[in-house]
Amino acid sequence: MKQEHGLVPDPVDVRLGARLSELRAEHGWSLGELAERSGVSRSTLSRAERAETSPTASLLNRLCAVYGRTMSQLLSEIEAEPAPVVRAADQPVWQDRASGFVRRSVSPPHGGLRGELVEGRLTAGADIAYDRPPVPGLEQHIWVLEGSLAVTVGDTGHRLGRGDCLRLRVWGPARFRCPGPEDVRYVLAVVRP
Repeated sequence: MKQEHGLVPDPVDVRLGARLSELRAEHGWSLGELAERSGVSRSTLSRAERAETSPTASLLNRLCAVYGRTMSQLLSEIEAEPAPVVRAADQPVWQDRASGFVRRSVSPPHGGLRGELVEGRLTAGADIAYDRPPVPGLEQHIWVLEGSLAVTVGDTGHRLGRGDCLRLRVWGPARFRCPGPEDVRYVLAVVRP
């Protein structure tokens, strides 16, 4: 199996594609039905399920919204059972090469817990828009460690600098942008409702 650039697919993309296919089958949906529910084309969904392309953060967010999961929950489902201590070398890292977004699951979701910690990195100029939260009413705490981050939730914009923390519940569209000049690194604490 080849990816767009003639490379062997990333093993994470293969596991993710298989899980996306399983979720669709669990719901009894065809690719067409999932396309209607998510607003993502059938061909894009098919290519993601077959690991012919690496899904973007925006695509995964749309699918998470349809399946009622956070992105961390979805990504944790393709990993082994989470341990109480997650060593730095074992923290799953996922990258959206198209947008310049790198996501490290510092404290992956666990069945008995509602919260998780994520380290996010955006390159200068990166801009990611989510049309809806993966789970309506999702509680988020965004703490900037390095650089600056512009966050827009609904119609309200926030500019965060080093050490600033934004606390909110997400009900609608959200946008994360790194205005630069340097990259931004932040911690995202996510608490399911």
